[in-house]
Amino acid sequence: MGKELDKELKIEEAPVSEEEKVSRHFIEKEIDKDLAEGVYDTVHTRFPPEPNGYLHIGHAKSILLNYGMAQKYGGKFNLRFDDTNPTKEKSEFVESIKEDVAWLGADYEDRLFFASNYFDQMYEIAVELIKKGKAYVSDLTAEQMREYRGTLEEPGINDPNRERSFEENLDLFTRMKNGEFADGEKTLRAKIDMASSNMNMRDPILYRVAHMSHHNTGDKWCIYPMYDYAHPIEDAIEHITHSLCTLEFEDHRPLYDWVVREAGFVHPPRQIEFAKMYLTNVVTGKRYIKKLVEQGIVDGWDDPRLVSISGLRRRGFTPASIKRFVELSGISKAQSSSDYAMLEYCIREDLKPSCSRMLTVLDPLKLIIDNYPEDQIEMLDADNNLENPDLGKRQIPFGRELWIEREDFLTAPIPKYKRLYPGNEVRLMYAYFVKCVGYDTDENGNVTAVHCTYDPETKSGSGFTGRKVKGTIHWVSAKEAVPVKVRLYENIVDEEKGVYNEDGSLNLNPNSLTECSAYAEPALKDVKPFERFQFVRNGYFCVDCHDSKEGAPVFNRIVGLKSSFKLPS
Repeated sequence: MGKELDKELKIEEAPVSEEEKVSRHFIEKEIDKDLAEGVYDTVHTRFPPEPNGYLHIGHAKSILLNYGMAQKYGGKFNLRFDDTNPTKEKSEFVESIKEDVAWLGADYEDRLFFASNYFDQMYEIAVELIKKGKAYVSDLTAEQMREYRGTLEEPGINDPNRERSFEENLDLFTRMKNGEFADGEKTLRAKIDMASSNMNMRDPILYRVAHMSHHNTGDKWCIYPMYDYAHPIEDAIEHITHSLCTLEFEDHRPLYDWVVREAGFVHPPRQIEFAKMYLTNVVTGKRYIKKLVEQGIVDGWDDPRLVSISGLRRRGFTPASIKRFVELSGISKAQSSSDYAMLEYCIREDLKPSCSRMLTVLDPLKLIIDNYPEDQIEMLDADNNLENPDLGKRQIPFGRELWIEREDFLTAPIPKYKRLYPGNEVRLMYAYFVKCVGYDTDENGNVTAVHCTYDPETKSGSGFTGRKVKGTIHWVSAKEAVPVKVRLYENIVDEEKGVYNEDGSLNLNPNSLTECSAYAEPALKDVKPFERFQFVRNGYFCVDCHDSKEGAPVFNRIVGLKSSFKLPS
């Protein structure tokens, strides 16, 4: 472990205003109390994922909470993998989690640890528990153990092996370690209380036999510690002060405290539970996502339709937007759900001042300006972001033939329609007024091109005030346009019908992904993965990190422009 874990960081607390005291959540108040009473003189937290899958939005809450508390109190933050179950863990998951934590900005510096690094210490502690008469080797099968455990209304029954001598237990435990028993043949159990009202205290299993190779320790071990035994020891070894975890571990807290106490740690960590992050109408369960991946319904664990952290990153969400979402969702002990619309609100607010607003046509229809010089191309000035002048301007090419959105033309107008139709005049954004004088159709009556004339006196920025038009539409020059692929996303499940069917399967939305062959202005040709832009009228988009090629970008829509979500006043 090195000297790093043994250093103690002294904190000088800054004065806290009355307003800050009121706004603090319950965990901050508990930490304040512990520091004031001298229970701890530092704050040291950790994020302890099991590397058995990819992280999702709920894990982001835990990462940011643990890191945030360490930052707020001038303490330390560890990343530690609880890799005690080799049946489900992979190095692939370890690497993805490290990337997610780093991307969210939770800096664990050089404090990256693995539970498996402590297996020798855990084994020695188990030996000491046996010697103290606090643990014994059991011959019961898993089915027998369930029968002996009792119910919430009835106490459990003592294991027939509970009174074995410590010499016999030591011999059997050593033989377990040496590989003399088959998987499931023996377990090491804590000797606590089979009549406890807390089921977790009814002689829980500490070690089981598992002849499996481990991603970190290889074939060194054929016995592995259980999570409830290993986790508190890991915390204590790393000098964690506040073990922040979700509410399902509340009933496990007495066992957590028992382990660190019986293991002899002088300054035990304190477990505090908080409510999980629940998000409406999304899929976070690992077994469901695994099935989606294996069946090829989604493009891997980082598919942009998923709320895995890697999926959100690939889609174009920012760490700042997720942090803001976690803050708005709040920290409490009460279970509640946050609306996905709030997450979309957070990313819009983050991108609005920082993204350049670009011209891209997703459903192209040719527009021909009949009276514009056929071979002429002129460069027009365009603001990158009117709300942020620091982003400057750019030039875009304009010519006789353009692409416009198909929905921006109707052969016959409908009420309140302000865009192009025969006889109507609109402004082409950054360019001129154009008036529709006709259109072409194919043999099926589908419109193939719109014909207009332009007024050269109406150039944008010229100060023309002769008349006004009610509609403005965007466009790209057909000759210089860059062909791009655009992906539009909806929820992967059908929100109207509910997330799950009666048989427990996912109620999938067949329209969760739509791909468009679009045209973009030339400035979008040589973009880099993860660059983000606002496409005028179409939403915010991010360059896909997997499928984009040089000169042929693929854009994922992060979120549309319109939102029904309102922050509570």
